[in-house]
Parts: sequence; structure tokens; C-alpha cells
Amino acid sequence: DSQAEFYENNKEPYTKQKLLKEIQDRKLPYLTPKDVQFEELSKAKYSKLNLKPAKCVPQEVHQKVQQGLTTLRDCKCFAQDLVQIKGKDVLTPVSRILIGDPGCTYRYLDTRLFAVPWSSDGVEVKYSRDEIGKACQAVKDLNEYLHGEAMKLLLDRFSSQVKEEGSMGKATPSKPEEPSASVVDETHDKNRGTTLQDRTSFNVVLLNYMDPSNMVYLKEEPYFGMGKMAVSWHHDENLMARSTVAVYNYSCDDLRPTTAEGSGKSVEGRDPACWHIGLKIAWDIETPGLALPLHPGDCYFMLDDLNMTHQHCVLSGLQPRFSCTHRVAECSSGTLGYILGRCEVAMKNMQKDPESGSSCLVSLEPAVVKRTEEIHNEVEFEWLRQFWFQGKRSAKQTDWWFQPMATLENYWRVMEQMTKLLLHEINKEEWPSEKQREILSCLLPLVEERQVLRMSWMARCQSRLVNNLPIDDQPECRPHWQDEDPDMPLPYDLQETISCLRNRFMSASKQW
Repeated sequence: DSQAEFYENNKEPYTKQKLLKEIQDRKLPYLTPKDVQFEELSKAKYSKLNLKPAKCVPQEVHQKVQQGLTTLRDCKCFAQDLVQIKGKDVLTPVSRILIGDPGCTYRYLDTRLFAVPWSSDGVEVKYSRDEIGKACQAVKDLNEYLHGEAMKLLLDRFSSQVKEEGSMGKATPSKPEEPSASVVDETHDKNRGTTLQDRTSFNVVLLNYMDPSNMVYLKEEPYFGMGKMAVSWHHDENLMARSTVAVYNYSCDDLRPTTAEGSGKSVEGRDPACWHIGLKIAWDIETPGLALPLHPGDCYFMLDDLNMTHQHCVLSGLQPRFSCTHRVAECSSGTLGYILGRCEVAMKNMQKDPESGSSCLVSLEPAVVKRTEEIHNEVEFEWLRQFWFQGKRSAKQTDWWFQPMATLENYWRVMEQMTKLLLHEINKEEWPSEKQREILSCLLPLVEERQVLRMSWMARCQSRLVNNLPIDDQPECRPHWQDEDPDMPLPYDLQETISCLRNRFMSASKQW
């Protein structure tokens, strides 16, 4: 087994602290293109990293994308995210905006980003400014271009593997940017039910912007001595398994400071004025790392399972930099269509009493109760609170998400009413203790979770870091109401409700 496999398979995780203890005061070796062994190491250990130099990308693509990126920056569309790392609130040094398929979201570090939708058939998007709409279209055009390039690279790899294995694989089509169905079938991953087409169909683009001159402090890269990092070592998360990540790099040379203006000492091995992507095999201290310089307009691709087996970081240069990171987000539970469908499932357990006209529950079966209350929590904490925690910043680009959020909030209010009706039913004396206990064992943990998460989100909205954000980007604690609000079925603070449920559960358990 390789050293990386040993660390990954070890029962006790090989943490950052253990790695640093292992290497002690020494720095691990890494290579740049200036080193003689760089090409050999790249092919042997980093073959799934592919760089496409700016000169190989059509000039029209560069022009539209770079203009779009500067437009989004000038319109103040980029925002820092208040994320959670190991339970602590952290303000990202990089400012971001997510653009993608209508209704798509992308989740990272306990934060759900809501994609500014690009134009799509059957979906009307009204942008706050025409130039923002043009910028989103430029990002979509780049997305389609990089999808085609990623397909070419993967088909080339597949063809090479077939030749090496001596198999009679089907020939690569003369126009690989439009692979035939037979070739896609040939490259079907039977274990995961996906194709190369699936794994390169980028549905979101996470755009990043960072100006190092505005950063008071950047961490030093800890293992190799590569210099200051804009983004620490990580795997990209919440992606389809083995999907490609494609990145377009644009560092603004016209804003680049001179060497005299750049602060800090020179970093041995790489030019500290130039942005780099750092790459290493996860938890491997034997294989040298790579530091690949990125010039304006360069693109790089992390193909197949590279994001799973390797870690990457972004090493800061001196000039401001944009990056467009094109991803296949794992969206099985991350689209507007998904959560609206979940709400419709919950609504099936609510009906009007034909005699009184009042609302009542269709079923009190534990499985139905559990499913409904899980959806209740999902809507509140994975959608409503996530969206409003980012303030009103999405309005800078479009109001597209506001109507869906209003719809979700209406569904959520009905679910609050459903919980109240359930509590009313449980409190009826004629209920058998066994039935009470069965339902309470489903309901109580979910109400307790609701209370914990509400208090947690309220505390996060009051974080001292909030004051570092522009007013429009500051979190809003929503939904929020006073406990005695007559328009709300239940109090905001559920502690008293939980105490009553616990007592009833204990009583039912004793009788049972």
C-alpha cells in the first residue's frame, strides 16, 4: 500500500497536528515547473490534474468572462461568507458568488449558497441591472466551453487506457466535443450509474475574488513552506462522486504591484508575486507536492477522482484575483424542486374537517409523524434560516429567490400548525400509553433538535463578526417571533413545550 492509503485506512485519522508532528521542523519537498523532475512527477502522481494555458483558450471567451467578472465586482456582487469551522464562526477571506442552474444550491462549511440563476429555457430571470445579466450569461457560456473541454480530456484518457489494456475499444469520435451516445455508453460507470457526461455537466459555478492588499493576515502553508495561502488545504465538498472540477483563473495584471510594493520575503521554490494552485496526495508525506503557477486566463481541470484522493490549496500572489470554479454539485437534496416536493409530501397529512371546517391531521402513525416533523426541520434550518442568514445580498443581482422563499415560509407555517395539532392530540386523555409513547419517541427528538438549532442560529446572527459585513449582507434571524405572538401556533422558544413532552413520555413509559 502507498503511504497515502496507509494514512487513509488507519483507524485513527491522520490529522493536521499528527502530520506536523511527524515532519517536525523540516519542510516537505515540493516542485514547480522550474524543476527538472516536475514533468515526471506530474505524470506519475498528478496525472489527473490538467492545465490549459490561456493562449489555448479562445480570445472571445477571455474577453466576455473577464469583463463579466469585473462587472460583478464593480456591482458589489461578491460577498464574504460567515461559515462554521469546527463549531466556530469564521469570515472567509475570499469573497464569493454562486451562479448556476435555476433553483440550485451549493453547501459548504455548514453554509448553503443559493445560485443566482443564469438564463434557462422556461425560467424568467429579472436581473437588477442589465450588465449583471450579461455577466451571468458570460459565466454560462464559459461553463459550456469548459464542459466540452473536460469531456475531451476524459475521453482522451479513456481511449489511452483502452489502448494500454490492449482492448478493442470503440474509436474516439472525430468531434470529441460532441461525443456520440455509444462513446458515452462505453464510458459508463456501472458501479455508480453515472457517465462522463454526468460528471462534467457543471450545474453551479462558484466565483471567488480576493485582493491580497486588503488582507491583514494570511496563513502560511504549513507542510511544504509554499508561502501564504488564500485558501487552505482541502477537498471540495458536496460534489458528485468522481466529477471533474474546472477552474478559470483571472489575476488582474493591470493592478499588480511592483516587487518593491509587495511585502514579505521571497518564497524559495515559487514566485510569491504569482498565484499558484498547490496540490498534494491526501495525508502523504512521502510524495513531493506541486505548486503550479496560474497566469491570467489559465484553466485547470481536476479530473475524475483527483478531488477525493488529493488535496489542494490556493497560494496567494500579489495582484487581485478572480477564479470561476465549475462544479457538479451533489443536488439530490439541494434544489428548489426537491424541497418543494418534500413540502408537498408533508402537506398530505393535513386536511379540512368536513363538518367543522377546521384543520386536522390525516394520520397519527409514527412513521408519518416522524417524516412530517423531519421535513419541518429541513425547511426551517436548511432553507429559510440559511437563506436569511445571508441577509438581502441576493437582491443585488436578482429577486428570483424571494418568491420561492415566501412559498417555503408559507409551507413552514402550516407545518407549525401541524405540530400544534399533534401536540393537542397527544394531550387527549383517551390515548393509550403505548400509543403515546410510540409517537413521543418520534416527536420529542425532533422538537429538541428544533430548539437547539433555533438557539444556535440566533446566536450566530449575533456573532461579533457580523459587524464586519456590509449592512445588506448581515444575517437576519428569520423566521423569528415573540412567544406570545397570536399569529403563530407555537412559541419560538420550545423549552416549556419540550419539558411537557418529556414528562408525558416518562409517564407513558411507566404505565407501559
